[in-house]
Amino acid sequence: MVKGTDEVNKTTAPTAAPFPRMLTLDEVQEILNLGKPLVYALVKSGELRAAQFGGRGIWRVRQDDLEAYIQAAYEKTADRIASGQIPDGDIPTDA
Repeated sequence: MVKGTDEVNKTTAPTAAPFPRMLTLDEVQEILNLGKPLVYALVKSGELRAAQFGGRGIWRVRQDDLEAYIQAAYEKTADRIASGQIPDGDIPTDA
């Protein structure tokens, strides 16, 4: 029996991964283009969620937690600009 297109698509469609992608602190550092001490400070302060795994305390950040941190940083910056906390001269015009 030949399956119809809709039936084939339903059975072969990719499914979401069961676990979120985990990033190393080095990957976070590269993505944010920040120094390692600042990335560690963000984790230590709780501003960026991270967890330790294994006996050697390997740090990992979920990709969605990094995305949430980035979104929150944009919102915080927009609020600071709107409230006048960031002078016009400090806002890049070539971004």
